[in-house]
Amino acid sequence: MIQFYTSDELQSHLTLLIKQGKALGFVPTMGALHEGHLSLIRRARLENDVVVCSIFVNPIQFNNASDLEKYPRTLEADLALLEPAGCDVVFIPSVEDMYPEPVKESFNFGYLDKIMEGKFRPGHFEGVAVVVRRLFEKVQPTRAYFGLKDYQQIAVVKSMMNQINSPVNLVPCEIVREPDGLAMSSRNVRLSAEARDRAPVIFQLLKSGRTMVANHSPAQIVEYVVSQFQLHPDFELEYFEIVDSETLLPLEAFSPDRSAIACVAVWLNKVRLIDNMLYSD
Repeated sequence: MIQFYTSDELQSHLTLLIKQGKALGFVPTMGALHEGHLSLIRRARLENDVVVCSIFVNPIQFNNASDLEKYPRTLEADLALLEPAGCDVVFIPSVEDMYPEPVKESFNFGYLDKIMEGKFRPGHFEGVAVVVRRLFEKVQPTRAYFGLKDYQQIAVVKSMMNQINSPVNLVPCEIVREPDGLAMSSRNVRLSAEARDRAPVIFQLLKSGRTMVANHSPAQIVEYVVSQFQLHPDFELEYFEIVDSETLLPLEAFSPDRSAIACVAVWLNKVRLIDNMLYSD
């Protein structure tokens, strides 16, 4: 596995591979890697000639300075995990390399960056779109792999790709969960032992809501799940919404011709956790 710390070195290496007709699979990350990330690497390994992973904690997607400061940075451990999973090239740029000048790019996401995550994290998705675009330009991947835990992020990245006519094939990959159902996240390591024991309540309530789909409206399920979170005072619920899985707009009714997904964000032990679950295909 080859490590690159500057864009110039990375692009010199990858340009030769692209000229040879190699298919590049790309997994962008912010480090603090876990099995969810490694599953993306392994998927990319199966579908491409060369697998590239980036590790970059992107400052412009954090609307909370404290969250940026606390984000776990575990580079040595990350590198030890990547090669056995099938990574060929890892790109570890500096902030100066990624942003040598003030950021001027902007995108129009309509309502996508104003609902759910966008409502509570203003500017977050603009930062995500900017860094993904720049990484795509540097890596020039054939395929890019993103985990479905960040469901709204995928919708925003797709929108950005459409706006710039990106040739990259975006590959969404299933959520990887702990045995107790908690969605794997780099933030999980910040939970206290007690909070970690409590965290699977999120998955349990998502499942409870799904069992109600046949006989209840989305509004009734939302009301029920919100009331259940209120029984757990250690959880601070930001939102629980049931939306159309394509448009991400709230659903008034379930329909056979519209796929529904439930999305949730909560604070637990001063750690923000998100999750989602398909409620109808």
